[in-house]
Order: sequence, then C-alpha cells, then structure tokens
Amino acid sequence: MSDSFSVPSHDCPSTSAVMPGEADGESASSPVGNGDHLVPAILPRVGIGTDVHAFADSSAADNAARPCMVAGLSWPGEPPLKGHSDADVAAHALCDAILSAAGQGDLGTHFGTNRPEWQGASGKQLLEATMEIIHQAGWELGNAAVQVIANRPRMRQRYDQARAILEEAVGAPVSVSATTSDYLGFTGRGEGAAAVATALVYPLGRN
Repeated sequence: MSDSFSVPSHDCPSTSAVMPGEADGESASSPVGNGDHLVPAILPRVGIGTDVHAFADSSAADNAARPCMVAGLSWPGEPPLKGHSDADVAAHALCDAILSAAGQGDLGTHFGTNRPEWQGASGKQLLEATMEIIHQAGWELGNAAVQVIANRPRMRQRYDQARAILEEAVGAPVSVSATTSDYLGFTGRGEGAAAVATALVYPLGRN
C-alpha cells in the first residue's frame, strides 16, 4: 500500500499541502513521507522561455541609430535586432521563463505589439515589469539561466557584465552563457539570434 497526498494547486501559491496525518493534528508544512521517500509540502515551480529576432539592415535610415542589445548590453559594431521593443533576445527569453514559472502567461500577453506603450522598451524595463507581475501574483524568483544562440555578438568576454545587469533587474542570481548552432539554421546563417531561458520561482514569504 502506498500513502497518497496532494500538492498545492498550480493556479495559486500555497503554504501547505494536505498530507497523511493532518487530520490527527500533524503539521503539513514540513517534508513528510514514508521511509526514505520525503515529499516537500512547498514545491517550487519552473518555467521555460524562448525568443528569436532577426537582424535588421543597419544601413537603413530607420535602423542607423538603433543599437544591438543582447543581455542588457549594447554591442557597438553589431547589426541591430528587429523588434517591437529593443529586441533583446536574452532579456525577452528570461521574461517568458519567469512568467511561465509563475503561471502568468508570456511576453506577448503583457508587452505585445498591441501595447504601444512598450514600443522601444529596454529588456531591463521588461524584466523589471515582469518581476512586478509575479510579485503581485504571490511569487518570487529563486534563480534563472539564459543561453544565447547566435554567431554574433561574441559574448564570452562580457558574461560578468551581462549577469550583473540581468541580476539587478530581477533581484536574483542569473547564469548567462552563449553558443552557436554550428552554422545550421537561421542563426547559423547569421540571419538572427535566439535565446532559451529557465527560471525557478517559489511562493512569496517562503525561502
């Protein structure tokens, strides 16, 4: 026979779970289980985010003054990425991952092209707004990671700068890395950049 249990609903944060023995006055706020199989009463949540943007024609008049923004940093000499905001693939993928983990939709839900007030917004501004959204929903970010997939810009020498900017925006540790697709696909052909991110959140007040 195996013990049964239920965990907090995915629809909202909770600080307790219904566990065997609760009816007898036992607390359900700490790990319980049978033998070596312990189950935490509070489960964190994880989310995944992706983003892609094409490179713009930097010789065009309307792109001449537009910087290439990736991971909160400006990359002089690199062609800008096209997008409604600053097209920062790393910041945007992070936003999606954080919103996903907290069950709050995605980037388009909150900052889509139908929201003119976000046109030209920086990735840092979007991350800060994302954190306000999940805080209002009762969640806090534990940590996150983002990887940029592109031939350019070459990010390795600026990892520390990127981490500092992203961590300042979200108030939590962020790992930053970059790779290429070995000349495969649109990133391999140098047509644009992509990023994938993960995030872990937990209910506010539980750390």
